[in-house]
Amino acid sequence: MQQPAPTAPANAKTAKVWDLPTRLFHWLLVILVVAMVGTGLTGKLEQHMVIGQALLALLLFRLIWGFVGNRQARFTDFLAGPGAALAYLRGLIGGGNKPGHGGGYVGHNPVGGYAVFAMLGLLLLQAVSGLFTSDDFVYDGPLYSLVPSSVGAQMSSIHRITIDAIYIVVGIHLLATLFYLLVKRENLVKPMVTGDKQLPAEQAAAIAASAQGPGNLVAAILFVLCLAVVFGGIALLR
Repeated sequence: MQQPAPTAPANAKTAKVWDLPTRLFHWLLVILVVAMVGTGLTGKLEQHMVIGQALLALLLFRLIWGFVGNRQARFTDFLAGPGAALAYLRGLIGGGNKPGHGGGYVGHNPVGGYAVFAMLGLLLLQAVSGLFTSDDFVYDGPLYSLVPSSVGAQMSSIHRITIDAIYIVVGIHLLATLFYLLVKRENLVKPMVTGDKQLPAEQAAAIAASAQGPGNLVAAILFVLCLAVVFGGIALLR
């Protein structure tokens, strides 16, 4: 994992931290989750299932991109042990924005990394369980008929419970974003829109020189393949 960089250093230069596929994933995820919640609450279950499958394809893409994407998108960049996360929290409280004392990391900090894994895991569980659920009235998930009714009932329970956990994680994420903006004076949203972040000149140069992943075209092809695997695979299994 790279060393943390101070926020807005005096010799700051702009570096491309988040690649386009990672940024598009982030905002598509927001759109799909909002649409999934909206259709679920309003009983539009056919649309809900289609959105859930699209979400599953998007998550599959992110899992693959976590191994082949640019430096900051890779899981190895923000995979840290509990000790690193605790040290980051202590530094965040006691050290302001100094390097190594809660300051801004190039990509996800150790605590943010855990939040990413929690969100991906919960959404995967939500999307997969939704394939085997039933509302017990009109609509069954596309793969509900493949499992015993007892398993379908368990999946339905998991599907309902997981959404509450997702609400909690999303709420924590929003609060953390506001904390960084209002207290630490660090805008976490803008870099996820533009991809750019202010870094020390030496670190910006190192980021520019590091491997940036296979490129946008490869990412687009990979996403289309993920859509084909999810929608095509489910259609074959039904």
